Parts: sequence; C-alpha cells; structure tokens
Amino acid sequence: MSLLLLKRSLAKRLPNARGYTTANHTSTSTPNEKWKYVPQSGTYPKGFNVGGIHCGVKKDGKSLDLALVTSELPCSAAAVFTKNVFKAAPVLASREMLNARKGSGVRGLVANSGCANAVTGKGGMEDAIAMGRAVDTLVGEREASTVVMSTGVIGQRLPIQKILDGIPNAYKTMGTSHEAWLSTAKAICTTDTFPKLCSKSFKFPGSSTEYSIAGMAKGAGMIHPDMATLLGFMATDAPVSPDALQSILRHAVERSFNAISVDGDMSTNDTVALLANGAAGGETIRIGTEGEKALRAVVTGFAEELSKLVVRDGEGATKFVTVSVKDANSFEDAKQVASTIARSPLVKTALYGRDANWGRILCATGYSGVEGVVPEKTNVSFVPTDGSPELKLLVNGEPENVDEERASEILAMEDLEILVSLGTGKGGESAYYTCDFSHE
Repeated sequence: MSLLLLKRSLAKRLPNARGYTTANHTSTSTPNEKWKYVPQSGTYPKGFNVGGIHCGVKKDGKSLDLALVTSELPCSAAAVFTKNVFKAAPVLASREMLNARKGSGVRGLVANSGCANAVTGKGGMEDAIAMGRAVDTLVGEREASTVVMSTGVIGQRLPIQKILDGIPNAYKTMGTSHEAWLSTAKAICTTDTFPKLCSKSFKFPGSSTEYSIAGMAKGAGMIHPDMATLLGFMATDAPVSPDALQSILRHAVERSFNAISVDGDMSTNDTVALLANGAAGGETIRIGTEGEKALRAVVTGFAEELSKLVVRDGEGATKFVTVSVKDANSFEDAKQVASTIARSPLVKTALYGRDANWGRILCATGYSGVEGVVPEKTNVSFVPTDGSPELKLLVNGEPENVDEERASEILAMEDLEILVSLGTGKGGESAYYTCDFSHE
C-alpha cells in the first residue's frame, strides 16, 4: 500500500488526535498548543547583532521574510550542507565562501524566506552572491564573508532587488535583545507554526568564564537527512579555531539534525551553520584538546534540543517520538536501526492510530541492513514520558502478554519513546527523533 493510500485510509477511520493541524500553514500564526515551545526570554552570545524584517519576498505585505546576523568580530565558521544533487544557489555560494576563507574571518549571515532560489541557474547564483555582497559592504569587508541561506518555493527566481533594498533596512534595525533574536527566527519561517529559537549560557570545567550559545531553525516539511532541517543557525561567543569548530559541528549534526525525520524528503537547501566570534574571551579552543571535547558536548546537546523543535512542528504530526536503540555493536549500527524504524510509514501510521503493533517495529529492525541483529536477544518496549514504568512488548525474542489498554494510554501521549535493545553486549546506542503520520 502506498503512503498516500495509508494516509487516506487513516483519514476515514480516525479523527485528528489533537485540536490543531499543521499541514496547511500559510503564516507563522502559532497555535495555542505550540506557545510552550516559544521562549519568552534568552541568554545571547556577546558581539552578535540580529534582526528580521519584511522586505517583500512574501506577498502578504507583513510576514517577516529577511533575517540578518552580523558579528562585531570576525568569526570562525563551520557549516554542513544538503547532500541533494540539486543544491540551491545559496548552498553553493556559502560553501564556496567558507572554502575560500578556510572557515575564518566570517562576519555574518543573511537569509530570506518565501523563495528557495533553488534550480534557478546562473541567475540564481548571481542573486545569492549579491545577497552576501550587500552584507559584506555594510560590515566593511571587501571579500565574501557572509553565509547565505534561502528557503521557500523551488524553481523561482528571487525578487532580488527587494532583498537588496531590504538588507540595509534590516541592518538599521538590528539589536541584541530577545525580541531581536525572536524576530530573526520568525523571518526564516515558511510553513512553520512557531519560531524555533533556543539559547543558553555555559562554563567549561575549571573555568569561571561564562559563554553563551544561541540558535534558530526552520522546518516543518521536507525533513530528512542529510541534512534534516531546511535551515539551522547557531552562534557562540566562545573562541574556537575553524578546524575544531567544523569537527564539533559535524559531530553535533550527526546526532541532531541528521537524526530527525518527518516525511523522508531531503531538501535542496538544507544548511546548518555555526559561528564563533570569541567575544567572551578566554583561550582559543583547538582541535584535539579537552576544550574541544567540552564544547562538543555543549553544542551537541544544544543542537539536539533545536532539532527536536523541527520534529514537533512536523507537517501532519500529532506526536513527538524518540526511537532509542541500545546495546548495538556500534553507534553507527544503533543509528541505522533507529533511522529505519523512524522512517517506516507502517510504524508512523500505527503510532497515529494508537495501535500497539510492535511487529512493525521488529520488522523495520530486521530489514535495517545491520548485521548482528539476533532475534533471541532483541527487546522492544514503549516508554512513557510521564515517569511511569515502561511497557515491555518483546523480551529476548519472546512476546509479552501486552496490556492493550495500557499500550493505548501510552500511545495517546503527545511524547513517547520506542526502546529497542539488541543485546549484543557492545553498548552501542543512538537516538532518532520522529513523529507520526496523521491524515494531514
């Protein structure tokens, strides 16, 4: 049965499990149920100025559609881009700029929403370069120093003059306040129902220096590795060498933005960038040091929280599901199994239907392609997020006498965990974040 037929079948049999839907968004009007994910305050890194305005890419005359971030100090920069063959012009322009600068001396980021500038030929590339150049001029850089992002409709040229006219206006309105950061996060939204913004302060062991990291992301549909969100941006005031920053970001993305799936589609524009300007002071963090390990842990945890917001806003989603695989031969094996379960349409529709059909989970585990999966050592459980005991479904390959009423209670929760243990004794583990498939 095709995915479309599965969805239509569910639509006939089941009501929407919650009081809102996410499939037909035309703006970033936030449903009441989603306000809990929108921060009311934040702790933001020193030396960064941000802002979001309406410049006219979006045709409603009011929705924010141009985001700008600049640093008062030159930054180390790292980025991970889509592996889609049809890479959008801003992806190519940003990658070229970062390679030319070897990840150093970057001064900011500009992003528009409403038009992806993807599959737009030579003219689209010229537009992406022009966006970056406009920011470079404002910050006093002669060479390309700006990361460029675009998101929206594929196959259409940007209204580039509106963007070029808007960039100086956005520059004038920039600030460091929570409201400025929130406006910037709103300006990269398309079908999102809420802006995705996180921030936190942190210290390294044995150090009294306080650092901050902030980030934003957008995405609700076309979400699947590699990358796994349309746009993501993080900034920190910690001092980091370019090679250490790239290593940190790749590690973090593999466990966050590349560990989420909504609909299985990989975008042409997916980009996650990380800037570090060192404005908070301290010794430069270099690759292979304890400082790198400490910052890697901070950035990975932060990226996980940011990427989870993308899943929570998934088009047609009513549940946030963590697929945890433990005791695999390696992290890579655990992630492969978790990814296969998270992407299974049969698993996702069963979750929406509150159907405790653990056979679909076991089936996906079996065809994951991971060697060493032994049926007699495999365990499957539903883990509720309210702190109550897990519901064991399969223990060492033997089915349990499942309490269907209890299973239905767990599957009715907005958040839940699927736990699979492979029993190899090697301890490899990974988590993957996904959602259900509703009739939307």
